[in-house]
Amino acid sequence: MDIATLLGLVTAVGLVLFGILSGGSLMIFWDSASAAIVIGGTIGVTLINYPLKDILGLILIVKNVFLHSLQTASELITSLVDLAGKTRKGGVLSIEPEIKNIKDNFFSKGLQMLVDGIEVNSIRSVMEKEIDYVGDRHKLGAEILMTLATFAPALGMIGTLIGLVQMLQELDDPSKIGPAMAIALITTFYGALMANLFFMPMAGKLRKRSKEEMLVKELILEGVLSIASGENPRVMEQKLQVFLSPKERKMSEE
Repeated sequence: MDIATLLGLVTAVGLVLFGILSGGSLMIFWDSASAAIVIGGTIGVTLINYPLKDILGLILIVKNVFLHSLQTASELITSLVDLAGKTRKGGVLSIEPEIKNIKDNFFSKGLQMLVDGIEVNSIRSVMEKEIDYVGDRHKLGAEILMTLATFAPALGMIGTLIGLVQMLQELDDPSKIGPAMAIALITTFYGALMANLFFMPMAGKLRKRSKEEMLVKELILEGVLSIASGENPRVMEQKLQVFLSPKERKMSEE
């Protein structure tokens, strides 16, 4: 579980609930019709905008917002340098037993192609295509979340307009104007809450995760190709250092 995501979600939701409860009951902010318009309407228009398979695929992508575990770049460089050293001493086949211990499918797939004797250009082509595919999939996930963030307030406004129209029908009874106005505003509240508390922050975190994953995959690609070309492990290590931040490089050197 990503601590920052969990902490941010708990803090944001907790403060909103605190603001609500400090001024009255939580139930005054609940209206089933408003919830149906905003939640159901947002899902409906998003289904119009995207194919069903993309919407269902979003569930698997969003889990990266909460559950995300990547090997650090420095750890990967150490592993790649170690594998390069073994390859120079015992040949490419000597690293085959190591592949089953690698949890990253992209990493293990690249090494397996190397062990199988596949041409370097073919390895590069396959791995680059996979990087592009993963990047496009993550980009689509963030795009759908931003679409949801756009539609939710819009449906909230539609619900508010519906409520205002209904309220205007009751102008002859002043006692009904206040409650009707409150219900009309609740739909806008729901839309703003969904967009700003959930969809937009999740899209931002997903874009960040995607960049991190792309960086790791590019590092792995460069490392595998360096091993395939028989590059000196020390030279390869220096080349892969460009994937580290200045702070990480300093820690690695120490």
